[in-house]
Amino acid sequence: MVNNLFRFFFIIFPFLVYPQYETQEFELISNFDGIEIRYYPPSMMIKHIGVNGFRNLFGYISGKNNLDKKISMTTPVHMLQTKAGSSMEFVLPKKFTPETAPKPNNNKLELYQSKAQYFASIKYGGYTNSEKESKFTNELIFKLKNMGIVINGKPKVLVYNSPYRFINRTNEILIPIIYKNKR
Repeated sequence: MVNNLFRFFFIIFPFLVYPQYETQEFELISNFDGIEIRYYPPSMMIKHIGVNGFRNLFGYISGKNNLDKKISMTTPVHMLQTKAGSSMEFVLPKKFTPETAPKPNNNKLELYQSKAQYFASIKYGGYTNSEKESKFTNELIFKLKNMGIVINGKPKVLVYNSPYRFINRTNEILIPIIYKNKR
């Protein structure tokens, strides 16, 4: 019995101790029919377009920047398909500003501050793939059109979990919208 309990704890322990990452802030405006309307304030972002995005972005937060400064990992990772190819972006911790964020040493990376914007979001679980991304993007677009909400850009995929997390994974499709809200 003790041996089985030890085995169970040994197997489940890694799932209990995943590091807690800072998550990009947003204000939830409304929630209906499985979608959320959110307001995102400006955030510092680091972006890579093309292949090897994760490796280059991870290098930046690991200290390959003009200050040789390690930067904490945050969630979510933003991914977008464009005519130029795919892009991947990390959100920098909220303590960074355009003046204080380390500049990348890698010329394939772009450091910028996102603009404040409204988005619509739909969540899904498991590992993301093109089939799920297409399904949930189409569902979100359909619901937004039925609600008369104007889409104002391309959908992004947000991934919240490390590839080593096997259960309770969270992903989202995020689409910029024009939203009239009295703030």
